[in-house]
Amino acid sequence: MNPAKGTSPSEPVAAEDPLPAVAPQLRALRRRASLTLESAARAAGLSPAHLSRLETGQRQPSLPMLLALARIYATTVSDLLGETVTERDAVVRGADMEPTRAGGWTYWQAGAAGRGMQALRVHVPYGAQGDIVRVHPGEEWLYVLQGRLRLRLGDTAHVLAPGDSAHFDSLTPHRIAAADRDGAELLFVHTLLQSPTAALCLGPNTTSSAASTTSTTSTTTSGEDS
Repeated sequence: MNPAKGTSPSEPVAAEDPLPAVAPQLRALRRRASLTLESAARAAGLSPAHLSRLETGQRQPSLPMLLALARIYATTVSDLLGETVTERDAVVRGADMEPTRAGGWTYWQAGAAGRGMQALRVHVPYGAQGDIVRVHPGEEWLYVLQGRLRLRLGDTAHVLAPGDSAHFDSLTPHRIAAADRDGAELLFVHTLLQSPTAALCLGPNTTSSAASTTSTTSTTTSGEDS
């Protein structure tokens, strides 16, 4: 069959089932994150022209694009699609928690997705990520379950034992490390405050162009906490 009049075989034909909610949501969420078109496109690996077409409905985003933009805008794909969540489960069952491993750390979701806070149960192995100092928006609360944890806040070093907790502003330069060879287990709560989930101070120290569009900073220092 010949292509429809006015179209080119090399040009993608518009989808028959478009997603009209995506375009306005993409623009609204980018503005809510206080990102320019150029900075958001750079972080997502797109050209500004391509992102502009997504925001005006001239192009439909692929799933990888949606995932990338959701991370950059600190939201979910459901939010990008304009889906309304009528009810969230208040209870998270331990049997449903799937471990995620990154940079030597292991963590389990301990709270519902799409909330203003992210709750995690974390295993910190000895020596992993202990020399990384991070500064980013938000607040953090942690509670030690097992083992001992080294926590440096600014110029002050602390050793936390089981039952100890800490609650601090994430703009305070901080680093977390296990003090014992067997590692440490802790509960961890973080307020996202528009920070991509990739910028949490858990898991590997990911360096990408997205870092230039957020307030998150990660630096590496040498030596151990005293």
